[in-house]
Amino acid sequence: MARTKRKTNPLVQEVESSAPARKAYKTAAYVRLSVEDSGKPGADTIEGQKALLTSFIESKSDMELVSLFCDNGRTGTDFDRPQFEKMMEEVRKGRVNCIVVKDLSRFGRNYKETGNYLERIFPFLGVRFIAVNDNFDTLTAERTQDGYIVPLKNLINEVYSKDISKKSASALHVKQQRGEFIGAWAPYGYSKGPNDKHHLVINKETAPTVRQIFKWRSEGISVVQIGRRLNDAGILSPSAYLYETGEVKTEKYKGVLWHTQIIKSILAHPVYIGHMVQGRKKQSFYEGKRQTYVDEANWIIVRNTHEPIIDEETFEKVQQIANQRKSEYHERLGKFAHLKHSENILQGLVWCPNCQRPLVRYKNVSHGKKLWYTYICPGHADDPNRCSFVSIREDELNEVLFTAIQSQIQIAADLQEVIKRLNAEPEYRRQRSDAASKLETARRTLKRSQSLYDSLYQNYVEQLMTEQEYVTLKARYKAETEKAEQLIAALEQEQKESKVYTAENRFLTEFRSFMGTDKLTKEMASALVERIYVDADRNIDIRLRYRDEYMALLKFIEGRAAV
Repeated sequence: MARTKRKTNPLVQEVESSAPARKAYKTAAYVRLSVEDSGKPGADTIEGQKALLTSFIESKSDMELVSLFCDNGRTGTDFDRPQFEKMMEEVRKGRVNCIVVKDLSRFGRNYKETGNYLERIFPFLGVRFIAVNDNFDTLTAERTQDGYIVPLKNLINEVYSKDISKKSASALHVKQQRGEFIGAWAPYGYSKGPNDKHHLVINKETAPTVRQIFKWRSEGISVVQIGRRLNDAGILSPSAYLYETGEVKTEKYKGVLWHTQIIKSILAHPVYIGHMVQGRKKQSFYEGKRQTYVDEANWIIVRNTHEPIIDEETFEKVQQIANQRKSEYHERLGKFAHLKHSENILQGLVWCPNCQRPLVRYKNVSHGKKLWYTYICPGHADDPNRCSFVSIREDELNEVLFTAIQSQIQIAADLQEVIKRLNAEPEYRRQRSDAASKLETARRTLKRSQSLYDSLYQNYVEQLMTEQEYVTLKARYKAETEKAEQLIAALEQEQKESKVYTAENRFLTEFRSFMGTDKLTKEMASALVERIYVDADRNIDIRLRYRDEYMALLKFIEGRAAV
């Protein structure tokens, strides 16, 4: 009955006519799967999610698909996901203002964090959010003073996840105690049993390689040389083997070479003498604990659970060699303890452009008196044919980098003076004042509309208005409230974006914070450097942070100069 009155009331037409025009949303599709896409019939898959979302977006005249982001093998219990972070960066840059997911659980299973995005972050950034299978759209969803109703489903998702995590952890621990294998993939050299996936059986394709690795090492061949021999022979590394056999489908595993860490891991693993060793890492979602390494004394070891590939005599000989090399290494470290050591300022920042691996910092000592450090590409040691020898002295690289940063600090100082002058111009100040006034007016309008909306029901109960007046005014104030909220979100986003044209620009604030610093520090490098590439010809490519903010600043200055 109330709906009939709303349809015939002439005031409703006035509300509808003032509704904002349809807009073309710059839409991103977000896909997530917590385990590797196995392609099993009936199971949720990455490709299935992609097809659903692209079909949904293409069917909407007010949406334009601009990007598709996919986190494969990533948990939904937190938002520390590479592709999700990349998507949010696109949102902050204004390239995306609508996000579509299959359902709320694909977006996230943590109720508090998911709710924070839906209730606060997305509205603040002016982002529309749609969960297709949940029929949830923030543009049309019912919202109470406590927030959206549908996200309550996410609380169930989180409770469900924690309950499953607790039960799974208990069941898996029992299996570990019995010596049953519970890993996703069998150790290299083994396969899961055809009739019992918790039992390891020898893999006839890869076991000979394991035996050869142990034989070479027992003969005194270095780990580096073993890696080179395997790569030269074209033998697939464990990761590459999993990819080639279809056990994993992630592209990053394709073509991975043998390197020292893989070989060391194989040589130290008791699984190859028939013992099951598990529980070396621990993670508990239901207790809110992240993955951590477990002390060796607390590992779960069950002896003689499967057929060994290596005899115990060979295994022990290899362990003795490893312990001897470790002792020699620590002895060499102590030998030059009297020399002054320096902090690795650029740790994780220097990369090889060819193999896309970080360079390793090596210590060099001359005649026991002079010490210096060199960055070297580890890819060359693994396979000289695939990666050229890259080497550069640390002091040389630090000097080049510090000079480049000093130059940018001076540019930041100069640009700040220009920005201050432009921001002080009457026309700019008038524009900012007008924007601030519009925002304040919109906030007052919202407060008034909400107050009137909240008082309607009491007035109706007290018979201060008719049912028709109640329905009509309720529709009007609701529309006014929504319109004011949309305007406020847009103005706040504009206000936030306008900071890039002021002294609050991140390029200016971050680089100027190091003005007066007379040497390169780890804090400076971490704050200002994205990555440094050094090639075989010793060409240095420095990628500094805040380049988008810097370019936006230049564009703004050029635009103001043209006025």
